[in-house]
Formats: sequence, structure tokens, C-alpha cells
Amino acid sequence: QVQLVESGGGLVQAGDSLRLSCAASERTTINNRAMGWFRQAPGKDREFVAGISRSASAYYADSVKGRFIISRDNAKNTVYLQMNSMKPEDTAVYYCAARTVYTGVTLATQEWNYWGQGTQVTVSS
Repeated sequence: QVQLVESGGGLVQAGDSLRLSCAASERTTINNRAMGWFRQAPGKDREFVAGISRSASAYYADSVKGRFIISRDNAKNTVYLQMNSMKPEDTAVYYCAARTVYTGVTLATQEWNYWGQGTQVTVSS
């Protein structure tokens, strides 16, 4: 079982930066998994934000491209989401996700196999 724990959420102002972290449990290694970040705003579906492949290729939703950066540190078993130039529309609960081993990044929420509990990000105008 893959256990993921997000941290780093909070309240920021528009234009600020924030970095989210996703730590996998000690019994899990992420180096053979694609990892991703999703978000869900009130009343909306959960949506893909960014994904990173096993070879560290990064993929982004159009809404965050050029502002957010996903990265991974396999030695620390951790994935990060650096969020810059934040906007009020970035307000949501952010979730970390992992896929089954040796599969790639997908934008389809239902194809991600493991999820963290989520961390709230609020951007004020």
C-alpha cells in the first residue's frame, strides 16, 4: 500500500509563492512511479495540475503552465509542487497522487491509484 502525505498548504496573497511537498511512506519507493498533483475547488471536479514521470519529464495543465513547477527527489521519497505568481483561482484542496509502478503520467483522474489526504491552499486577492 502506498501512503502519501501532503504538506505546505496555507493562505497566501495573489502573486505570492508556495511550495507543497508530498512524502511517501518509508515502505514505499516512488522512483518507479509516475507522481502527480491534482486540485479540487468547492463545487468542482478534481483536476490534473501537474505530473512527473519516472524519468522526471514534467507535464502541466494549461492553467498553471509557466507558473508551477513539479519536481521529485527520489532519495527523499518526496515530490514537490512549487507554485509561483499565484492567483485566487488557484484556491483549492491540493492532492498528491501516485500511479501503479512502471506506468506513466496521465491526465485522467480515475487512472491514478493512490492519493494523499489533501492540503488546503487559499489565495486571497
